[in-house]
Amino acid sequence: MSSPFVHHNGEVRLVIQIPCFNEATALPATLADLPRNVDGFNEVLWLVIDDGSTDATSEIAKTHGADVVVKLTQNKGLAVAFQAGLDASLQLGADVIVNTDADNQYSAADIPRLVEPILQGNADLVIGTRDIANHSEFSALKKWLQRIGSWVVRQASATEVSDVTSGFRAYSREAALQANVVSQFTYTLETLIQAGRSDLAIADIPINVNPTTRPSRLFRSKRQYVRRSAGTISRVYAMHQPLRVFNIPAAIFGVVGLILFGRFGWFYLTSGGEGHVQSLIVGAVCLLMAVQMLMLGVLADLLRSNRVIGERVLRRVRNIELTIAPQTNSRVEPPHES
Repeated sequence: MSSPFVHHNGEVRLVIQIPCFNEATALPATLADLPRNVDGFNEVLWLVIDDGSTDATSEIAKTHGADVVVKLTQNKGLAVAFQAGLDASLQLGADVIVNTDADNQYSAADIPRLVEPILQGNADLVIGTRDIANHSEFSALKKWLQRIGSWVVRQASATEVSDVTSGFRAYSREAALQANVVSQFTYTLETLIQAGRSDLAIADIPINVNPTTRPSRLFRSKRQYVRRSAGTISRVYAMHQPLRVFNIPAAIFGVVGLILFGRFGWFYLTSGGEGHVQSLIVGAVCLLMAVQMLMLGVLADLLRSNRVIGERVLRRVRNIELTIAPQTNSRVEPPHES
């Protein structure tokens, strides 16, 4: 397979990153399944991000073949560990980065298929999608929540990805440079919406999954998951589409205010101006709210423009740092988090 990448030393490097928290038990099986050779790459490195584990996760990772282990000083959440992994992978000279879970949920045999659209130059971000409808380990409620959540994220991200919560995904170097995770809960929704609203090409492919070895640690209940996911989607969507977020309630308040003003005017003309003052007051309040919402939308859109400029500057700074800095050797651990 020919690759469109031209690496600094003529080689094309794949880094497989695994964010971990207290995964000493599950990690050996996960690492044992990872490939050391993938078509289109001269080198495949394994990177483990230890998110402040209190068990022997880091030691287990090193003894079971991890090339690099980055240990955070304390548990900061999956999203922070994911971003730290992207930064470390870029320092290692990654041309493509594959992210997978430490519990071996996703089949590592699908990694060659996952990176293929990037190698062919057809995608910057590839999501491995599970067959949710036929997943025997998912309850009917969880399947329904997955379908609803995926539909909402598709609307917010302007993508057609069917499994938006999948953590099995591949990033091109360009996609990794542009990724900025703000949430501390999960990176899956935020990075997909961010990529969909930028100039990145997104693809998804069906993948296989392994039997579940333990319950999810990301959330304690479905209610908490729905609440946190809804908050993440709303916040990220507002960051990328602020005018739409504020203009819709502004239009609603404006229409209600005009209707109430019209009602007051009608009775004022037909009843000699007696009564219905409450319609005038409530209508004025609604119109005032509409104007405030509209102004908030304009201000938020100006902030969005500044954020886009800031992200472009950050991407260029990252690229410059990686270009001028001495290339990190594949066997040398990059600096720990400060």
